[in-house]
Amino acid sequence: MKPPALVLSTVNYGDRQLIVDLLTRQAGRQSFIVRLSQSPHGRVHRRLFQPLTLLDADFTLRPNRTLQRFSEVRMSRPWTSLTANPYKMPLVFFVAEFLRHATRDEQDVATLFDYVVDSVEWLDMASEGYANFHLVFMIRLSMFLGFFPNLESYEPGACFDLRSGCFSTTVPPHPDYIQADEAEAMVGLMRLSFTTMRLFRMSREQRNRCVDVILDFYRLHIPAFPELKTLGVVRELF
Repeated sequence: MKPPALVLSTVNYGDRQLIVDLLTRQAGRQSFIVRLSQSPHGRVHRRLFQPLTLLDADFTLRPNRTLQRFSEVRMSRPWTSLTANPYKMPLVFFVAEFLRHATRDEQDVATLFDYVVDSVEWLDMASEGYANFHLVFMIRLSMFLGFFPNLESYEPGACFDLRSGCFSTTVPPHPDYIQADEAEAMVGLMRLSFTTMRLFRMSREQRNRCVDVILDFYRLHIPAFPELKTLGVVRELF
C-alpha cells in the first residue's frame, strides 16, 4: 500500500504542470511538482488534485528539494458526497485552506493525519447535523498542534485567556481574552465531538462569533496565520 496524502491546494505551473501542496502521513506537509497527462486516457489529471482528495502517493523524500516528485500517484478512494453537496463543498475549501496555514512541522504527523482523514470521512458520510463541523474540527485539531485549551482550569465565572489557553477568574492584563459568558459557551463547544455537536444549537451569529474566537486563538499561536479567503461563504451558509 502506498502512503496516503491529502490535497490542500494547487497552483498552475506553466500549461501542463501543477504545484501541489499535500498533507502526507509519511512526511507531513510537502509540495510536489506534477506533470499532467496530455492524453484523456492518462492517469494524472487535474481532477486528481481537488482540495481534500485522498491520494495514494509513492515518493522518495529529497530533503534538499523544495518541490518533490511522485514515483506514482492515484486516488485512494472517491468521496461519496463532498464534491457534489453544495453545502459541503464550501466546508471542503475552508478546511483545506485552514489546514494549509495551520499545519507546519508537527512531530506526530501520523496521528494528526489520521485525525484529519477521519474527520473528512465523517463529513462525507453525514447526511445532516454538520453545521458545527468546522468549529469542532478546528478546536480539536489544536490538540495535535500543542495548544488545546486547558479545560481543567475552568470554573464558573472565569474568562478565557487566548494567549495562555487557560481560564482565569481574573481579567488578563492584555486584550486577548473572552469574557465569562462567552467562555462558558466555548467550554461546551470544546467538549463536543462530531457525533454530539448537533446537540449544541447556535444561531448563525453565535456560530460566526465562535469562528472568530477560534481563528483569533490560532493567530496567537501560529505566526503569520492569515485571514482565510474561503471563510465568507461558510459564514453565509452556516
